[in-house]
Amino acid sequence: MTTSGSIFLAGASRGVGHQIARILATQNVPVLALIRSSAAQSDLQALNVETVVGDALNPTDVTNAMNGQISAIVSTIGGMPQDGQRADFLGNKHLIDAAANKGVSRFILVSSLGAGATKDAIPATAYEALASVLADKEKAEQYLMDSGLNYTIVRPGGLKSEPATGNGILTLDPHVAGSITRSDVATLVCRCLASDAAQNRVLSAFDKNMVYGTAAYREFVV
Repeated sequence: MTTSGSIFLAGASRGVGHQIARILATQNVPVLALIRSSAAQSDLQALNVETVVGDALNPTDVTNAMNGQISAIVSTIGGMPQDGQRADFLGNKHLIDAAANKGVSRFILVSSLGAGATKDAIPATAYEALASVLADKEKAEQYLMDSGLNYTIVRPGGLKSEPATGNGILTLDPHVAGSITRSDVATLVCRCLASDAAQNRVLSAFDKNMVYGTAAYREFVV
């Protein structure tokens, strides 16, 4: 992958974000990672990933973190609320605003199946349990699509912490869902970074051997 600057990665401390950092590091792609806690710094720095400690819920932290030349932003943030606020919408809003102000046009948002048109693709019980989180993720998706930035939204299904299978796929079809490992999601996101075809697309991600049900779909190749 050839870039004209660093990939600004929010959410690199763990999960999909950390796996993305690892993949980009092996490709010698410069990464600037925004992390909430310094606990993850040593591990990331061992990968030659530059880190800055800050909170995506604080717009000043986000603005100050985006130093130097940045070619694209990848956000995997979300999860448990802090001081009553969740980063799924507000944190991503701050990242999108900062990207627009800095003139960074490329933004990849890792969201979730169940958001937007994929609501009916996941079991009703799962949607009910995650309804408030998915509502915030959907707001972030819409804010990004309305921002004028060159976006890609990746909606992974049920996340697994097992080793990568290499069977992760993307589709434009909002009616299909399945599970996928975090490592395979990270691989798909990195492919999207290098793909013109993935620009201004909303894509579902799952393992082709972990599909829920028997629905047919067409794979989106990046």
